[in-house]
Amino acid sequence: MAGALKSTSDGATLVLTLSNPEFKNALGPEIYAAGVEALNAAENNPEIRSVVITGEGGHFCAGGNLHRLQGNRLLPMEVQAQSINGLHSWIDSIRTFPKPVIAAVEGAAAGAGFSLALACDFVVAADNAVFVMAYSSVALSPDGGGSWALSRALPRPLVAELLMCGERIGAPRLHALGLVNRSVAAGDALSEALKLADTLNARAPNVLASIKELINDAPANTLSQQLDAERGHFVRNLHHPNGGEGIAAFLEKRPPVYD
Repeated sequence: MAGALKSTSDGATLVLTLSNPEFKNALGPEIYAAGVEALNAAENNPEIRSVVITGEGGHFCAGGNLHRLQGNRLLPMEVQAQSINGLHSWIDSIRTFPKPVIAAVEGAAAGAGFSLALACDFVVAADNAVFVMAYSSVALSPDGGGSWALSRALPRPLVAELLMCGERIGAPRLHALGLVNRSVAAGDALSEALKLADTLNARAPNVLASIKELINDAPANTLSQQLDAERGHFVRNLHHPNGGEGIAAFLEKRPPVYD
């Protein structure tokens, strides 16, 4: 049975649930396309202020479906290249989406499932969740931006261990390394992610979009370029109606109400 991406809402948060429990929510082209479509719609919906991505049935995502990959070996190379393009379009759409995206991880986050979690702005993981870049265990190399994300966040020897040896790493260790924002009891990842989303939803969405853009651009910018970018965002946000509301609410000691 092909996997699906279920879409529900919790207040101002869109919840996208990977649904392919027979294969631990393994990914495929239909999920990639649905993910891009869901984010495109959410970007233009002012009632949606954040997104949570989670998995059905006790696991986040086992990565690619090996049965499908084995079948693709009998087809022209372009078939698999197009499939990876679909995954990469979804990863890129998460990174450039102007609203916060939170991964709520239970159980396994393997291969492209690990890459998917790394593409999100925040990771909330159950303390028994296991992350693994399993590619080398089946004679494959990474996709989904996993090598990019890990190389920018961790020391090279640890990245080499994770990618070359396919070593499993638990949520508590990733939390200590700074790749997991919150490590919670098993079964609580989604509820904790929704609490985090509520915190983010209460902040000015234009400011969160600015911060995400600044974070995304910072690694490639010189200090001078980043200072220029910060100046531009600051001035625009100060003169945005939410800037006036935020300052007034602080001075008046009341909760702000942002557009």
